[in-house]
Amino acid sequence: MTDEADTKKVRHVLGISGGKDSSALAVYMRDRVPEMEYFFCDTGAELPETYEYLNRLEAALGKSIVRLNADRDFDHWMEVYQGTLPSPQMRWCTKNLKIKPLEDWVGDDKVISYVAIRADENRLGYVSTKPNIEAVFPFREDGIDKDGVMRILEEAGIGLPGYYEWRTRSGCYFCFFQRKHEWVGLKERHPDLFDRAVEYEEKVRYRHTAMKGRNYTWSQGESLPELIERKEEIEAKHRAALERAAKRIKPNRPLLEVLSDALDSDDDEAGCSVCHL
Repeated sequence: MTDEADTKKVRHVLGISGGKDSSALAVYMRDRVPEMEYFFCDTGAELPETYEYLNRLEAALGKSIVRLNADRDFDHWMEVYQGTLPSPQMRWCTKNLKIKPLEDWVGDDKVISYVAIRADENRLGYVSTKPNIEAVFPFREDGIDKDGVMRILEEAGIGLPGYYEWRTRSGCYFCFFQRKHEWVGLKERHPDLFDRAVEYEEKVRYRHTAMKGRNYTWSQGESLPELIERKEEIEAKHRAALERAAKRIKPNRPLLEVLSDALDSDDDEAGCSVCHL
């Protein structure tokens, strides 16, 4: 007799972050795995450009992208962690708002998870420790690099998300991995979201007694109001970085590549491998 677990259908899933690599992989796998289930872990704190891009991607895929929402929102988990803002050292947002909703959604099903790590990258995306989830890396296996990703998106008529004009990583509007100039960009393009991010800093400072005397901020070393006070200095530094990047990079390369190079010089912190693919 065949065991029921052996005959159970294997699910194929692909997570969309709202960034270029996972979006390109979705298009790449569209005809290769027709039964693919596409999903997006929606924290409720995404940029408007991200939601708009997901709609464009759904049209290209001809299939809906399942939105996964955590049972508890960001504010709940902030209380659980005693008012501590998430940080590179304590990524409780990724654990509770991204990974947990995915693992709850797939349950105990046998799953193959398609991860958008390119052939020219030396890093890992999210690989579940659950024994029923197997990760595969089609871009790495097929030798597809950044140029290949851009070609896939161009040929599909999708292009890039609007936020790439000022920010090179997907993720929440208050993501702590944002560089200084990206915070300035958020202030200019979405002042309401910037103000909400400031409110979280103020909440930590004034409402959580356990945190008094401890300086928790989104941007390392300074609060967001302090950062904006240095706006002219940050913009001047960014312009200089853009000029240096333009000289390093071959002529006629995409503006995104120049911007990425310039912003990378602002810090050496790798982005979150779950949120920024």
